[in-house]
Amino acid sequence: MRFPLDWLLAHAAPPIRYRAMTEVARISAADAEKVAALPFTHRPALLLAVQQAPDGTWGGGMLSVPSARAEHFEGVGTIPAVRRLIEYGWNKETPPLVHARRILFRLLAEDDDPSFLFELGGKRAPDEESVKRGRLLLREAAAATLAQAGYEGDPRLRGAARRILTRMADYLRSPLAQKPFIRQGNQHMLAAEACPPSIFAVTMLAYMPLFRAEHHREMDALYQHLTQPQPRQEAVQLCGKHVLPVPHLVLGDFLPHRNAVDADVPFALYWLELMARMGYLKRNENWFKMFERFLEDRDREGVWHPHKGMAVAKSNSPYVWPVYPLEAQLAGEERWTDITFRIGLIARLSGRTIEIV
Repeated sequence: MRFPLDWLLAHAAPPIRYRAMTEVARISAADAEKVAALPFTHRPALLLAVQQAPDGTWGGGMLSVPSARAEHFEGVGTIPAVRRLIEYGWNKETPPLVHARRILFRLLAEDDDPSFLFELGGKRAPDEESVKRGRLLLREAAAATLAQAGYEGDPRLRGAARRILTRMADYLRSPLAQKPFIRQGNQHMLAAEACPPSIFAVTMLAYMPLFRAEHHREMDALYQHLTQPQPRQEAVQLCGKHVLPVPHLVLGDFLPHRNAVDADVPFALYWLELMARMGYLKRNENWFKMFERFLEDRDREGVWHPHKGMAVAKSNSPYVWPVYPLEAQLAGEERWTDITFRIGLIARLSGRTIEIV
């Protein structure tokens, strides 16, 4: 696959240039050392870093992302902030990430302490089921963040990952996984005891290759789950006495057809990257065709352009916010750098031969 490194070096923001060289082109260690400071020259990354509070969090929250109208990361939570700094090319030993890891490791604890619900706690005292649900959600999100930061070998993360995987595998093997929806009144909803994988659990596993190799049977079961058709109804789940939306749960194939890709190109690439990291992309003919289509939409230089029109790709998914866009401005040639880089990264992760141009 032709990868336009020279074009990216001429047009892309510092984080994209750095990652294009180190992760896609895979320059030598000596050359990588020469450009190691490049991610720290990106003004938005520095601005995000200095907004960290003294307790290591951002805004005292965990999962929230800035609104579409925010200009300077207002409202960002700790987990999206840390993941975005990693996407900007910052490593786990940089001061903001070192400062944040204490609270992230604390969230891995298998407890139901309501004081660690952050914004999920709400204004009223949460009930027992809400506490349990919120702590599980934050535990998996923290595990995903620590895995992406490079802590796969840490026993605390491995222990949490094992518990998360066991819960998920037990559910996937159970009869409930075949019929997880129940009827409550006039509404269909997930049973309270249903425990499908979350987007955070999938992300965690994507960044833990050694752990995955130790649990190949569970990975096969997960693959079968991720490729099944999505339910037609919007997923909600019974939690105590309340019926709550569960957009973080993965109930089937996110990319069953081209329309799903065109509806949210950044999310499609995010999902394809996760599948490439897990070794699933080459295994699934449909996802492979979706990626091939991205390759076909590149010009002779290897630069991606939209399949139709020239509008900038946008996403409203909160799970995409840490990943896209890494550019500070989306005007001119900068409109295509994020996705052009991401296509090259997915190609590298899926084992394609990369031709640097």
